[in-house]
Amino acid sequence: MKLLTFQAARFAWKSAVAGLADGADPPADDSSCDAVVVFAHAQLADVEPAARERTMRHAVKHIKWLANKRQLKNVVLHSFTHLGGAAAPADFARAWLTELASKLESGGYAVKLTPFGWSCAWELSVFGESLAKVWKEIGPGDPPLPGAGEFPSPPSEGTAPPSGAGEFPSS
Repeated sequence: MKLLTFQAARFAWKSAVAGLADGADPPADDSSCDAVVVFAHAQLADVEPAARERTMRHAVKHIKWLANKRQLKNVVLHSFTHLGGAAAPADFARAWLTELASKLESGGYAVKLTPFGWSCAWELSVFGESLAKVWKEIGPGDPPLPGAGEFPSPPSEGTAPPSGAGEFPSS
């Protein structure tokens, strides 16, 4: 599972092109303010039951962590199969996002899902702090790397911290 997450002042979407929607009428436009916006890419490796459970648990934890950093109670989930890797079947991705929404709602979050199977036009206003743009890849069960979970020592005086770690690159 790959997640590109934003702490957004505002996120608006308008259904533009039916992909998997089989010619259905376009869903209504919608928006959310002061929200965590999650672009999620379900991968083929996530379909296996143990991987599904693991990715769900870690996604819920990540989204709650990011929301709590800014006391956000709104979440928008968007299926975004353009983050790389082999995509999971559409029915799996839809069910996974629906379950994720349910888990977040039971935790007190107001959750919206963008129209599944539609390519959308977006308006995204992201807060400026570095933490407002976070990339998260959840493996299907990879063992932790040596030193994972350890905090690096602060940089010595005169050395720059690593750039871009966990952030969406700026242009």
